[in-house]
Amino acid sequence: AGMNETAIENFVCVIFNVSFMNCTWHVDRTVSGDTQYFLYWKTSGKEDFTECQNYIKDDFERHRGCRFQNVMIENKKAYFLVNGSRSGQNIQSYEKKIKLYKIEKLTPPLNVTVNCTEASHRCEIQWQPPRTSHVKRHACFKYEIVIENK
Repeated sequence: AGMNETAIENFVCVIFNVSFMNCTWHVDRTVSGDTQYFLYWKTSGKEDFTECQNYIKDDFERHRGCRFQNVMIENKKAYFLVNGSRSGQNIQSYEKKIKLYKIEKLTPPLNVTVNCTEASHRCEIQWQPPRTSHVKRHACFKYEIVIENK
């Protein structure tokens, strides 16, 4: 339903620094500047949708994304809905379901220390796992170390 060629494209969400999430989308160049978009989301089929409180806007003050804080990943799915209007008419809506843990960009490992001894020509490297809100078992992480001689 809604006017043709008005739906958003390339809807993407990323969670970073444990609890911040940005969702963005693209709008076709032919969509007029008076078209406005609204993002709603929920993490349960039983909840009501909640509208974005912190929109990212383009040069036309058109909503092109949303910034979220205090997002709890756990093992939840999120349901997103983007709709809107142009000149009082509804535009095509867009819906997407996302498993939140799949869109998290992890922080680097914490407290990395390196201790090398010349006598044994050995180095010991230690670190703590990255911060995350949903991974409880440290064995879930895999690490790669790149050593460069300088």
